[in-house]
Amino acid sequence: MTAHLLTPSDAIEKLHRQVERKWPAAVCADLGVGDPVTFSVPLRPGVSTGTAVARLGYAAWHEWHMRWREFADRHPGVQIVRKPVSVQGVKGDYPATLVADLDAAAALVSATAPPAVDVARARALASSLLFTGAILTPATLRATCQLGADDAEVLLSAVTWLSQNPDASAWTARQLPVPGMHTKWLDTHGALLRDVAGRDVRDEVRPRPAVLHLTYADPEHAASGRRRHDAWTTGDTHDIAYRPRIVLVVENRDSRLWFPPVRDTVVVEGGGKAAAALLADVPWIRAADHIVYWGDMDADGYAILNGFRAALAEPAPDGAPPKTVTSILMDVTDLHRYAAHGVNHDKGGRPIKASPAVLTHLTEGEAAAYDTVATAGPAPFRRIEQEAIPLTDAATRLLDVLPKLLP
Repeated sequence: MTAHLLTPSDAIEKLHRQVERKWPAAVCADLGVGDPVTFSVPLRPGVSTGTAVARLGYAAWHEWHMRWREFADRHPGVQIVRKPVSVQGVKGDYPATLVADLDAAAALVSATAPPAVDVARARALASSLLFTGAILTPATLRATCQLGADDAEVLLSAVTWLSQNPDASAWTARQLPVPGMHTKWLDTHGALLRDVAGRDVRDEVRPRPAVLHLTYADPEHAASGRRRHDAWTTGDTHDIAYRPRIVLVVENRDSRLWFPPVRDTVVVEGGGKAAAALLADVPWIRAADHIVYWGDMDADGYAILNGFRAALAEPAPDGAPPKTVTSILMDVTDLHRYAAHGVNHDKGGRPIKASPAVLTHLTEGEAAAYDTVATAGPAPFRRIEQEAIPLTDAATRLLDVLPKLLP
């Protein structure tokens, strides 16, 4: 360790990092959860003898000592632990360690930088968590404090509701009658609720059956005059009009509704990440000879493909074997071909963000395209929407890949 002297500003910077790291444990300890926490910063590491002082220089030592004397006068609530050192043959007590509790440390830090935590709010939330019977740990407290006021209130209401309702199987996740909880709150905050409540209500609620919207693309079926569009619900007795050899999953409704005729094919509307994963357990999709995916060329589109492919790579709950998923119009060559349709803003005019997600189930060509649109660096564009690509191109590409898929 190199001997050196910390100035008050140096010490406060180190204290800031400690507060950011340890404040949840300190708040919990104040309420009897965990061991007491103090914040301390050595002020002269490696400097405990007169020889060490001489190496640093007496002028530097004196200036440092005066600065800490002034600091102590300005901050009487902060403890400066002093230890003896003999300097030029004279023994005296000099600052050695800055010690503070959470309140004093937070006050010191907030004077020079944005506060790491609102201590009063953290204590109030910690007390409320304990009052509701929640599991209070530094991790759950930190996560709770990161919520907005409304979401934190819903979390507390949810913990209370769960303590009063040991069985949640009568409701779906969106039907839970928790005061203040909107229908999608659990999608975002379910993991935190699990950690503070000690049970995962997402595993208890009544599952929502998958509802698939599909289009019959087979030309012979269309010529029969029967319905072209249909819906299929898991667990129902209704069956589809014919068993397809080819299932094409698309991301957007327009692409499904108006897909051109292709023999032995059913076009299914994927409907996003969660819905695409549910498709993997649909028996007649698994039973198809070939499963093909086509989505937007953007971070979400590739994430959906990645998740869909990963889900189908595992055996189904009913024992059906894994299946391979092929994509169309999602290769890096397609990205360049349709680059004129690339956009950088979403429908609300907001810039489309990069994605740090690592997708391990993409082909080399798909991964190159994903890296292009999802990179954290400059990108030519962030999205090519599926609807911008002519459906005739998609049908042609599907027919092009089928000979490679057919046995």
